[in-house]
Amino acid sequence: MTNKEKMLAGELYICDADLVKEGDRARALCRELNSDISEERRAAIARELLGKSGKNPHLTQGFYCDYGSNIEVGDNFYCNYGVCILDVCKVVIGDNCFIAPQVGIYAATHPINRKQRVSGLEYGKPVTIGNDCWIGGGAIINPGVTLGDNVVVGSGSVVTRSFPSNVVIAGNPARIIRRIGEEDR
Repeated sequence: MTNKEKMLAGELYICDADLVKEGDRARALCRELNSDISEERRAAIARELLGKSGKNPHLTQGFYCDYGSNIEVGDNFYCNYGVCILDVCKVVIGDNCFIAPQVGIYAATHPINRKQRVSGLEYGKPVTIGNDCWIGGGAIINPGVTLGDNVVVGSGSVVTRSFPSNVVIAGNPARIIRRIGEEDR
């Protein structure tokens, strides 16, 4: 397996020259995206940068990612200022999702074993965010997390595990605050 194949499979890998080249491409696109450009150009860059994007993708200035090609977003995706998505594995975000400022979505992680970690080995775990989710400002979504549909993540939360649909979660570590029901319509 190549290092890229290992990376996408969630296995230990080394960031080799090929991955550096792919990362350089993403950083160049992010630099342009983060400059003062038209909304039309911003949408075009989003479609070029991301592995898959639905209708109306919006990436606001201050967006950063590792590769972009491992990020899939649905229709009407809105990503506010200062968002960082580390996409060494797939990061899939559904339709009608809002990401508030300063959110971190991290599929990347490192070995706990010191010798492996300092050797440069790393790995990832995919992140999946369902449809109609709202991730509050400053929240962190950790590797391997899956959020169901219609999940609201409170500002500043650290999401370390997966949650079902139709809940409000908050805290560090995040926990269910309440269920979303008919009274919220």
